Amino acid sequence: MPWRLLRFATAKQHPEPRMFTAHAELKKSYDVVIIGGGGHGLSAAYYLGRDHGITNVAVLEKGYIGGGNTGRNTTIIRSNYLTPEGVKFYDESVRLWQDLSTEFDLNLFYANRGHFTLAHTDSALRTMRWRAEVNKHYGVDSEVVGPDFVKQAAPMIDLSCGGHAPILGALYHAPGSVARHDAVAWGYGKGADLRGAEIHQQTEVLGIVVKGGKVCGVQTSRGFIETNKVLCAVAGFTPRILEMVDIKTPLYIHPLQAMVSEPIKPWLDPILVSGSLHIYISQSARGELVMGASLDPYEVQSTRSTLDFVEGLSAHMLDMFPFLSHVKVMRQWAGMADMTPDFAPIMGKTPVEGFYLDAGWGTWGFKATPVCGKTMAHTVATDTPHPLIHGFSLDRFRNYALTGEKGAASVGH
Repeated sequence: MPWRLLRFATAKQHPEPRMFTAHAELKKSYDVVIIGGGGHGLSAAYYLGRDHGITNVAVLEKGYIGGGNTGRNTTIIRSNYLTPEGVKFYDESVRLWQDLSTEFDLNLFYANRGHFTLAHTDSALRTMRWRAEVNKHYGVDSEVVGPDFVKQAAPMIDLSCGGHAPILGALYHAPGSVARHDAVAWGYGKGADLRGAEIHQQTEVLGIVVKGGKVCGVQTSRGFIETNKVLCAVAGFTPRILEMVDIKTPLYIHPLQAMVSEPIKPWLDPILVSGSLHIYISQSARGELVMGASLDPYEVQSTRSTLDFVEGLSAHMLDMFPFLSHVKVMRQWAGMADMTPDFAPIMGKTPVEGFYLDAGWGTWGFKATPVCGKTMAHTVATDTPHPLIHGFSLDRFRNYALTGEKGAASVGH
């Protein structure tokens, strides 16, 4: 570290305030308890205070802020989904993303890059045209482009993909962007804290007390809390929390892995996704290639990374970009993706009065962080589902009214 920077960091005349307050004790009761200190839980706390004046809120995190899926994703932001429900929901999220750095007075490293979903077969190209028409109908900027357009945006790509899966075209989504995941958690955490919410790290939920079908308290590793409203936003740990309130869902958990390369000179501006090759890639502001693939093919609650993943993903990366053969992989990680049968989230009220669910985010939860917090805050504050989440209710599985989003979310991106 340069001496001038170190001297500035230690100078008393330039104190840097903490992002959020450390609270030694839990209060006896809270108006709302949020389980999960990731982006979704913190954003809900933020919007509860900002939009609804509900400030007696506790965010309980068994680890550290942003240590779950918020810090274990590849930070892609987009709204080019397939269903009307999905398109409208994520488009509102993209709109919120664009102003967050200014709203937080914090650099989130939000960068508009453009997003390409590559088509390697005629059937994939037909799906891209379908998605483009749905997107345009709702005012979302998406269009089908040819291989030459892809080559112009990413000159280093091998359009033949080693002869295995030639690129026939792509769905181009100009608003596609990236942001720094941990900064998003800090920004929402700081905003929630400034509005009165308490953030309690290293605080595990051990049980939820339900009497007469209503929530009345939460037992934690640091004591009991009285409350009549609980929001669950714990991603891959959702089934464990739901056992405490005896709620059944069709959620299943799969690991989702990703990795980054050593920093190299910037050469890739857009975000590229290939469903056929099961890869997606973008380049960070530090020059790292951020890469991911599809879900691991086994159902298990684990964040262990594997050599098999690195070998498979690297092989497909070299199909698209042969010149990367000398680039080193620096680190890899895994998150737990809570999947639903229709690849859409579960949001809103549950059969237990006062217990609200934010789950089923699979591989697309980061991009929904702002809109999820905003809509769940509305739902908790008013006890009425926000209009944007009507298609994501838990009872859609009982009523056979699924929101079929698989065509736009079948690869982890």
